Amino acid sequence: MEEKIFDSEFLKKLQTISLSAKIAMNEGAGGSRKSKAKGSSVEFSDYREYAHGDDFRRIDWNAYGRFDKLFVKLFMEEREALVNIFIDSSKSMDFGEPKKSITALRLAAIFSFLSLNNMDRVCINGIKGNFLNQHPTLTGKAMFNRCISLLQDIDFSGTADINTSIKKKELHSRGICIIISDFFSESGIEEAVKYLRYKNQEVILVQILSEEELMPELQGQLRLVDSETLVGRSVAVTSSILKEYNKRLDMFLGNIKAVSSKFGAAYVQICSKDSIEKVIFEDLARAGAITF
Repeated sequence: MEEKIFDSEFLKKLQTISLSAKIAMNEGAGGSRKSKAKGSSVEFSDYREYAHGDDFRRIDWNAYGRFDKLFVKLFMEEREALVNIFIDSSKSMDFGEPKKSITALRLAAIFSFLSLNNMDRVCINGIKGNFLNQHPTLTGKAMFNRCISLLQDIDFSGTADINTSIKKKELHSRGICIIISDFFSESGIEEAVKYLRYKNQEVILVQILSEEELMPELQGQLRLVDSETLVGRSVAVTSSILKEYNKRLDMFLGNIKAVSSKFGAAYVQICSKDSIEKVIFEDLARAGAITF
């Protein structure tokens, strides 16, 4: 993915959008989200250690003189959210025309832009096997290019155990968690969503499927190979086989919707062939994942 796909006109549109957060933020530094804590946005609350990308104007230089460390001031009324973006980097995401992986990276970049623009903190997490590759938390609009760099380095290969990987994430404050995946995870995703909700996270599930997966046009004798396990199977594709495939696809999508509904998560299913504008301004907005 290259940054040039985000032209100035599109970025201007993004600035009118903010990530939807129904859960009030109780912790974190000054940001644009309302907290349940009483007081004005200029009322001092606490300190936290400076993180790369923080606003220099919030640094308490008196504290630096005493402790030889940089600290930023926290305020009462408006708090930033920690936005965790989980990206399924399994081989199945590298399928389709255009590839699901490209759509996933672009969406992750857009969510990062929206979060940083909203004065929230962003953490990009790559899911590979049962491992979670957690990058440093980024703060401030100037960190968007760093997000792009991290996303460009993601390699799509192997498998992804979403349940096991996400449960390795330590979450100490309320926030927003976005999972971008095709959800072709053998163990499903229910335990991951349940864990995030238990940790007081607002969850957004973004399922990306290719046009070939949504409307396959296969026919005849074929040798199908699982891109992640490399297990192959010879199949005679007939109209009845395609009918059964569509039935099972509906069941698969229905299960994701059921999990989302059960735990109060926002869910949107998109096609990798759809334009980013459609995904952002129609699909995600309709699902309540973003708001104007």
